[in-house]
Amino acid sequence: MLIVNGTVHPIDAPDIPNGFVDIREGKIWRVGFMEQCPSDWEGEVLDANQGHILPGFIDAHCHLGMFGDSLGFEGDDGNESTDPCTPHLRGLDGVNPLDRCFQEARRGGVTTVLTGPGSANPIAGQFLALKTTGRWVDEMVVKAPAAMKFALGENPKSVYNERKETPITRMATAALIRENLSKAQEYQAKQAKAQDDPDTDPPDFDPKLEALLPVLRGILPAHFHAHRADDIATAVRISREFGLNFAIVHGTEGYKVAPLLASAGEVGRSPGNIFNSFHDADMRFPSVADSQGREHVLTNGSYISLMESGDRVLRENAFKAFYGVYGANRNALAAMLNAEVRKSIFFSRARKYESSLASALHPVEVPEAVYHNLLEAVHQNLDKMYRYMALRRKAMGLDELHMYDIYASMLPEADQVIPFSQARDEVLEAMKVLGEEYHQVLSSSFEQRWMDVYENEGKRSGAYSIGSPVHPFVLLNHKPTLNSEFTLAHEMGHAMHSYLSDKNQPPVYAEYVLFVAEVASTCNEALLMQYLLKRTTDKKQRAVLINYFLEQFRTTLYRQTMFAEFELDIHRMVQAGEILTAQRLCETYYRLNQLYYGDHVEVDRDIEMEWARIPHFYRRFYVYQYATGFSAAMALSERILTGGPEAAADYLRFLSGGCSTDPVSLLKLAGVDMSTPQPVQDALDLFGRLTEELEDLLA
Repeated sequence: MLIVNGTVHPIDAPDIPNGFVDIREGKIWRVGFMEQCPSDWEGEVLDANQGHILPGFIDAHCHLGMFGDSLGFEGDDGNESTDPCTPHLRGLDGVNPLDRCFQEARRGGVTTVLTGPGSANPIAGQFLALKTTGRWVDEMVVKAPAAMKFALGENPKSVYNERKETPITRMATAALIRENLSKAQEYQAKQAKAQDDPDTDPPDFDPKLEALLPVLRGILPAHFHAHRADDIATAVRISREFGLNFAIVHGTEGYKVAPLLASAGEVGRSPGNIFNSFHDADMRFPSVADSQGREHVLTNGSYISLMESGDRVLRENAFKAFYGVYGANRNALAAMLNAEVRKSIFFSRARKYESSLASALHPVEVPEAVYHNLLEAVHQNLDKMYRYMALRRKAMGLDELHMYDIYASMLPEADQVIPFSQARDEVLEAMKVLGEEYHQVLSSSFEQRWMDVYENEGKRSGAYSIGSPVHPFVLLNHKPTLNSEFTLAHEMGHAMHSYLSDKNQPPVYAEYVLFVAEVASTCNEALLMQYLLKRTTDKKQRAVLINYFLEQFRTTLYRQTMFAEFELDIHRMVQAGEILTAQRLCETYYRLNQLYYGDHVEVDRDIEMEWARIPHFYRRFYVYQYATGFSAAMALSERILTGGPEAAADYLRFLSGGCSTDPVSLLKLAGVDMSTPQPVQDALDLFGRLTEELEDLLA
């Protein structure tokens, strides 16, 4: 269904005065201004006639259907107050879907509720999420169970005080919860021992303890009924003791303990903060000697430059010393990454996502299929990487190609001196295919000094672009090298993306998301590469350019995909109940290196510690976007070069889109569909053709 011509009120964005709502398969697919409304819609269209369009309301805690309206004892099914510990009770079995309160909820705009047992018992039972429409509870269920209900404070006290039974104090209520969670931990340990040891009998089945196991594993959230500040503090305390995925229900005096509740977020940032402090400030590396016995300083910052050295002895010494230091700290580094992954899964489950991957991709509106398509496509094309590694070994004249050889230049004799003026002129010429407007703005950016070009004392290293209402600003540290020329093209791609989005979108939709952030920059690099290759007749120079391009494929498409696969693997391990020990992490990472590099590379054992130096693993499911962005850029550059002005115009529409719609749809405007594996496959096919050409040039 398409609802049009109404004021749309999104939950997490500003109102859209004259907008539409796109509903597919019963779910809100997207919202936007009427100007962005799909013109080829074939389904039902409902005209809101300038009315207000709101999503259905969700009641995150109620007892709808558990206490029949006006029925008294006959319909009172919310509290089994004969036993203070009833985790095995299912709200699913107590809901009356024909209770008239469901009709009242629908009239109020409530379409989904989280309902279940009341708060008479310290451990009350299982909540469920269900729609408010239906006559049979099983067809209304969204998720069951959805939470385990715990209760603290006045309600358990009043219920059991009347009966003169425990618990009649807050102390006893908390003690009863701890006692049963501890019993469930023992029950779980006995089950695990029986699975590992055929001679050990499993414990007798206990429905109460069995029901608490998903709570201990973090799969089922613990919802604590708590009004008073001290009861809220008790809920936090118990949850931390047992590592529960918890939420406070009601929280009347939550404002009195706001710092305590906020500390959950601070705890979430701890793994990354600890890693950064340890990695940046506390890691110390020995100096390393080259083939002439000269000592070189080894740091995180100097490592890659040492790996690019033409001195193989220096490369090997630096490689072994570098990962030797990481290996000496393997257990501490494993504990940090384990904590990070567990934190990610904790918050994913707290927000009701099926996995941490789903929770990372959903906010940026990227389908999970994009992630899995990337891994599958690269797996099906590993033969091309193996062929490239065989060529590298042959070109370098090595009997064995080690991990410390793969960053060194295959063609060191072909270094060029490229002054900034030449780099600028070649970039401008290469971008003419994007049309007059793009070329004119890009030319003026050099005249208006959008960029700070050269290194200077106290200046930040690297290269960077940032948008602004005036115009984008670009930081460079230009050197007269081929790499710096491509860096210029890359950063100006970012700058032009920001410029066109700011120019064509209102501020709320001007900032593009990370999934598309690297597309424009990498597309510029690809256009520059094709321009240089077209003008080059010298075989040696052509080989240098192709080799440079192939290294971009290796380090961005293949290597970042390997990182993405490692990240997915370790999240799945933790979700399955494993602990990420140093041994487990090293085994997993080493196996992936063997898979991705193949038999033509001696995969040195030291590389198993590389996972420990990758800061991106502390930004969950971040790295895959480098590989997908690279693939999209390759597809776009090919389309621009072969499709003429129309293809260039489509690309500029993408650059002008900001975040006005989801990133996959934005790329479709430019002619690339990242919901399929085809763009990745096309990029890998290009990698294969370039490898073949380099083989011929070096023959």
